[in-house]
Parts: sequence; C-alpha cells; structure tokens
Amino acid sequence: MLAKDSVQSRLTTGISFTEFSYQLLQGYDFYWLYKNLGCAVQMGGSDQWGNITAGCELIRRKAQGNAFALTCPLITKADGTKFGKSEAGEKIWLDPAMTSPYKFYQFWLNVSDDEALKYLKVFSVLSQEEIQSIQAAHAAAPHLRALQKALAKEVTVRVHSEADFATAVESSEILFGEGTTGALKRLSENDLLSILEGVPQFTIAKSELEQGIGIVDLLAVKTAIIASKGEAKRLIQNGGVFINKTKVTEDSNALGGADLIGGRYIVVQKGKKNYYLIKVV
Repeated sequence: MLAKDSVQSRLTTGISFTEFSYQLLQGYDFYWLYKNLGCAVQMGGSDQWGNITAGCELIRRKAQGNAFALTCPLITKADGTKFGKSEAGEKIWLDPAMTSPYKFYQFWLNVSDDEALKYLKVFSVLSQEEIQSIQAAHAAAPHLRALQKALAKEVTVRVHSEADFATAVESSEILFGEGTTGALKRLSENDLLSILEGVPQFTIAKSELEQGIGIVDLLAVKTAIIASKGEAKRLIQNGGVFINKTKVTEDSNALGGADLIGGRYIVVQKGKKNYYLIKVV
C-alpha cells in the first residue's frame, strides 16, 4: 500500500486512516466477487485505479488468479469537481426522492455549451451524425439551446421516463414560458414544491379562505407579497398579477377554497419573473 503513488503523494501532506485503508476494503470486495461470483474485471473512474489494482494484487496473491482493471477519465462538472455524493456543491442523484425529475432536467438544461456537447457525447446513445446535426443547429441559433435541450431530454428519459420528461418540460413552461392553470393543476404536490423551491412562501388559515379573501387583501394584508393595497390595485390594473397562472383583471375579485391548487396552495406571480407560494393550513 505504501508503494502506491496515490498514497506516497499524500504522506507529506497528510492522509486519514479512513482514506488510507479504503483500498483494503475495496480490494477485498473485488477478491470476494472473484472467488464467489467469478468477477475478473472491475471498472471505474481513473481516481479508483489504486483501489482496483489493490484488488487485482490481492486476487493474485491469495487466489493465484488473474483479474483486470479498466478505468476511464473522470467526468467532471463545470467547476472541475466530479459527480460524487461526497463533493461539495449541488449534487445530482439518480433517485427521484433525492433529486426530482424536474431538478434533474433543469441541471442538464442549464449547463454551458461546451459542457452540453461533451455530456451529449458521453451520456447519450445518439450517433455521431445526430450529435453533429444538433451541434450545427445550435451554432446557427445558440439562443434556442439545441444542445442543452437534446442533452436534458436524453438523460432525463433514460434515468427517469418519457412521462417524467414531459412533466419536467411542462413544469419549466409554468415558470419560464406560457404555462397554463391546467398545467399547474396537473402537477403533483412534490413537483409543485420542487419547481417553486426557493420562492418566498406565506401561510394563511384555511378558515379565512373559506370565508372568501379579496385578492388585494390577500396580497397586501394577509401576506407581504405587495407593499400596499394601492400598489396591489395598480399592478392588477396594469395586468401584472397572476393567480395560479390566470391574470387578475379586477381588484375586487375574491378567492375561496375552489381556487386552491391540490387543495392546499395558491401560486402568485407578480410581473414576469416574481413568484410566491401561499400555503393554506
């Protein structure tokens, strides 16, 4: 173990016992698989070379067998870090309970042009000709983000499903496009909370809503979405307020229980990009 370059290079700067002994565990794991399941090849990222070859050496010494290592360069994110659960920053999980299909889709949709091309070559099964065609379309109209859209679709469909991809696209339209009230109502509670994660949230009592709350009071009194009743009325008159993706045309309108999304939520949009979530409890 001390002869490994990965260990030698760390002896002067420091290495924890956990990290030092990790190759023992992975090496024995490879040995067990070789002995019990006939596994003779282990694949991994280039950072696992020392751990995998430790297993090859253990198999050679204990079982007089031949085992092989196959590694490939690490696929890294824009900041140079690998896609790993122990890395700092945003983590992308395959489990929808850890990263929702919407967030998963958005991650790939928001990568840079260079990253999108690289990932499309790695993570998709598109032919070279298909990728070159997408690349040409992207170069002709970069603002349409053909590379990112193709990548996001390929990976989301493969990891999740066509249905989850369609829901992710529809969810994106709700926030960034021309989403409709119907589309908003079709979202599950998890999807709704996922796409609105990070927006300001407010809570009101269900009993108040059942009695009917005027939109102006809801925006300026029951919540702090708008600073004053006067400003709320001006925004409504100018077409700048949407409730559940429907434009509010009259400041005298009131909301009741029938206006709730999923029986619990009201989505308020002020202007084009400012969203708020009201939870009814």
